Amino acid sequence: MFPTAFAALYFLMLDVMLTDKKQLRAAALVARQAAFAMHGKEASRRLAAHGLDFLKIKPGQIVSGFAAIRDEIDPSHLMLWLHAEGVGLALPVMVGKNQPLLMRAWTPGDAMEAAAWGIAQPLDDKPEVDPDVVLVPLLAFDAGGSRLGYGGGFYDRTLARLRRIKPVVAVGLAYDELKVDAVPTESYDERLDWVLTPSGPHRCLNS
Repeated sequence: MFPTAFAALYFLMLDVMLTDKKQLRAAALVARQAAFAMHGKEASRRLAAHGLDFLKIKPGQIVSGFAAIRDEIDPSHLMLWLHAEGVGLALPVMVGKNQPLLMRAWTPGDAMEAAAWGIAQPLDDKPEVDPDVVLVPLLAFDAGGSRLGYGGGFYDRTLARLRRIKPVVAVGLAYDELKVDAVPTESYDERLDWVLTPSGPHRCLNS
């Protein structure tokens, strides 16, 4: 059961979702902060406990993750588990505004540098890779795989580029509380194939 204030905010998200991305984004930021306060680091451990076995990742395939900031759900435990399973890993690098993210190979313990908004990213000496699975942060999601991000379009451009050259699976990582009935979309929005939450993996209806 949600705390009263959290429940009220959740239903506010449902009310604004069809008309205004900006309003939904503001409400989702507060909802995610509340989810982080409620679940803390336990959410990261529960993601790792589910793993990515549902994707049947093959030897040699690469999974790109992300370095969580603020109250984003943290994929670090999941990525450590993937590394222990012998899965190749990568992290995104910001190239510039209106550009797709560049993915560089990453191993736990690698030296990192701070980019925009304090996001940690691999150094330039790490090779560029095109991942087979992309773990995607988000603010809200729906059953069809629509995702609300921060508005910069970085992951939409990245997924579009990758999907032009190879089959790629996009997996959103989120708190369960961030699911809404529908996320408003634009023609350029790239859909998720799965969403992994602390309660488990959810296959998107469009997949």
